[in-house]
Parts: sequence; C-alpha cells; structure tokens
Amino acid sequence: MELKRKANNLIFATVCLVLLTGLAVFAGVRQASRPVSNVIVNISNEFNNYFISEKEVTALLTHNGQQPLIGAEPSELDLKALEARLRAHSFVKDAQVYRDLAGNLHADVRQNRPIARLTHNDTRLDTYLDMEGQQLPLSPLFTARVVPVSRVSGPPLQPGFFRDSTGQRYLEFLRYIDEHPFWRAQVAEVFIAPNGKVSFTQQVGDQRVEFGSPDNISEKFAKLMVFYRQIPPALGWDTYHRVNVEFKDQIICE
Repeated sequence: MELKRKANNLIFATVCLVLLTGLAVFAGVRQASRPVSNVIVNISNEFNNYFISEKEVTALLTHNGQQPLIGAEPSELDLKALEARLRAHSFVKDAQVYRDLAGNLHADVRQNRPIARLTHNDTRLDTYLDMEGQQLPLSPLFTARVVPVSRVSGPPLQPGFFRDSTGQRYLEFLRYIDEHPFWRAQVAEVFIAPNGKVSFTQQVGDQRVEFGSPDNISEKFAKLMVFYRQIPPALGWDTYHRVNVEFKDQIICE
C-alpha cells in the first residue's frame, strides 16, 4: 500500500513537472514571437556626463526614424547590428540591445568619458581625450569639466599622439590626474613644451609647477604634496611663483 502511494505521488509530480515545462515553453515561444511593443533606453551616467541623449540613441537605432522598431517582428530584428550601430558613436563605450518577455526592446548604453580637453587657438578644433588615448569630438549636449591640455608652441598634437610609445607616458600622466580627486580639482591647465616637458597651473596658488618629463609620476606628485603641506601654510601661497619637481629628491622653489 505504501509503495503504491509513493508511486502515485511520483507519477503526479512527474505530470506536474511536464505540464509546467510545457507551459513555460509555450509562454516563451509566444513571447518570443511578439512584435516590439516599446523601446526602452537606459544610459549609464555614473560620472554625470550627458554626451548622448535618449533621443539620439533612439535615432541611431531607427536610422532617424526610417527603420521603426515598434511593431517590428522578432525575425526582423538584428540585435548585434543594432549594438554595432550604437557602438559606432564616439561617446558610446559599450552597448547591449535585447528583448524581454513583454516584447520590449532594451538598449543599455555605457557612455565614453573624456579625461582631458586638447585645446587650440581656434577652439573649433578642440577635442576631448578618453582613457584609451582616443580623441572625441566636443558635444553640443554637455561640456565636460576636465583638464585642458595645450601645446606651448609648434604644431598641434596629432590624433594618434597619445597612443604611440611616447604619447602613452603623457596619457598616464593625465590618467593619474583624473584618477585622484585632489589633483583633478587642483590642476587647472597642462602645457606640453616643444622639448616634451610638462608644466601646469593650479586652481589654488599662483605657482606654475614644472613637472618635467612624464615619468616617475606618483613620486613627483608626492613631492608636490609635501610642498603644499609645508610651504604655503608657513609662508603663504604667494611666496613662490615657480615650483620644480622634475629632479629626483628635490623640490626647487623660486
């Protein structure tokens, strides 16, 4: 009797499992065949950047409305192609496009983020620089608060400068500033001289900091921090107008 009861329970559980599996498959097939009911755009904004708008993402997805997505059948959607279309935008670092069970089409966009602005005499030629050394155009939607970088004299920096073996050192210098909140707030403008040496002005204090070549970056900024902590509190911020941290184990103030 006990054996028969266990067998009946097993048969009942198996039937229920088969029914649930069948319902899930049926629901999945039904949902997968539903046309697109809505397009939902999500733009990550962890750094408070606004370089691309929801309207612009929708325009990219639909080729400016020429290829409407709402009402499109699943067979008409090429999700990888839509992702590639978004990623081709200068200010899109990554994008994912997918459907949910309700028939909505989701576009999740991660924005590219500039760390510096390359300035020119003609501001129309200005560009941004991202973490990988790629130059980005200015945006009509948003102006990033990043450090300006100027060429003291000579030809402007070429698009590939920050990606070659020499320019990578300057990119590391700019990354260091961007990654440290104190220096990101304190460094006002960076200058690259014809001999390759770096200097910068500050938001607080009149001193022009002569950094030298962009090497031993953390050590040089550590020396500059020593200057901030010891000299201005004792003698005032206007005592010196030039601070040189170029040489090992030395801080030269004039």
